[in-house]
Amino acid sequence: MIAAPDLSSRPLQLRVERAMAASPSVLFRAWTEEFDRWFAAPGSVSMKGEVGAIFYFETRFEGMRHPHYGRFLRLEHDRLVELTWVTAATKGAETVVTVDLAPHVRGTHLRLEHAGFPDEESRNRHQEAWPKVLAHLDQRMMARDRSLHP
Repeated sequence: MIAAPDLSSRPLQLRVERAMAASPSVLFRAWTEEFDRWFAAPGSVSMKGEVGAIFYFETRFEGMRHPHYGRFLRLEHDRLVELTWVTAATKGAETVVTVDLAPHVRGTHLRLEHAGFPDEESRNRHQEAWPKVLAHLDQRMMARDRSLHP
């Protein structure tokens, strides 16, 4: 088993939930294989969706480059993705993002928990950002589904 970071000295966390139009399998693939389709800058992703695998990608926002690093801790096909998340916004702390995917009447109920923030500023930045990121994910995956199944 892959060792998760010790978050006992960093108890700050957040939770975001959203009803997503895409299926659990589409969302699982988005989080483990297709970050460049919805979040990462094209051509910046180095990722293999396997437990223990290390990943890297960049986002670009307001002309600035934002590196993201991590490793996959747990994967349950079409159900759960747990990974570490290290960025300048986490101030270099290895935080943990857990994404639960549950089938829902018209898609998926997604619950994202992000734990281990070094301070309230970091948590608050992510509390503001994650709902926007998930809305963008939903929009991109719906557009993708429409193009594949007109």
